[in-house]
Amino acid sequence: MPSGRPAGPLVPVVKGRGFKDLGSGAVYFLRGLGWVARRPGKWLFGLIPALIVLVLYVALLGSLALNLDDAARSVTPFADHWSSGARTATHVMAGIALFGAAAFLAVLTFTALTLLVGDPFYERIAVAVEDSMGGAPPDPGIPLLTQILRAVKDALILGLYAVGFGLLFFVLGFLPVVGQTVVPVVAACVSGYFLSGELTAVMLERRGLVRRDRFALLRAHRSLAVGFGATAFVVFLIPLGAVLAMPGAVAGGAILTRERLVPAIPGGNADRVSPPYH
Repeated sequence: MPSGRPAGPLVPVVKGRGFKDLGSGAVYFLRGLGWVARRPGKWLFGLIPALIVLVLYVALLGSLALNLDDAARSVTPFADHWSSGARTATHVMAGIALFGAAAFLAVLTFTALTLLVGDPFYERIAVAVEDSMGGAPPDPGIPLLTQILRAVKDALILGLYAVGFGLLFFVLGFLPVVGQTVVPVVAACVSGYFLSGELTAVMLERRGLVRRDRFALLRAHRSLAVGFGATAFVVFLIPLGAVLAMPGAVAGGAILTRERLVPAIPGGNADRVSPPYH
């Protein structure tokens, strides 16, 4: 087994197939749901961390919903002296944009926080998925403190991206028609891409890939990543969808990693393991 980090950048040797992979990504999410549906014990096990985080997010989003009118007025002071109709329309659009941005942030950070809190739970599910497909790579033996610090760092970086995109989509939400049609679709695609990075992280990290290398791999398979993650994003928007579907999403990420991402690593195969990157 080689030691240290492989020389040169990580350049996948298998390219995505464009829009065809959007549908393939959605199928991987459904396959993950099917995997846990056949193993209800794994599904119930995976619900525990999601339920813990759900309580926190329900409280935060519920508070926003109860105060949405005041929040919309506070971000549109320029409309205070407009006519009643224009002022009301502006407040409605602001409320939709504000809550939509909050929902975008919630879904993206919910996954990151749930995976952070439930790392031992979801790693067991991901390993079980690969074991059912022929065997998972061994634990690379990274010290627990290193794993925690790396996970926190990745979660913070993802959170910054989420805040940046959330603010952008909030502003774009004010555009007539486009803000209520095109922008939500773009938000789902962007969120889906980052969700894929989170949901495939466990098994790619076991193979020695740090965050920048994981996303280099996903960039080469952007349509596949967006199709998988956007499907998860839409399901997560359904009340309790993020909680009930999280174990299946993790399982789908493991299947996707095994079948499509690992073979795309130069010299990679289903059992490839590289030393951890630092």
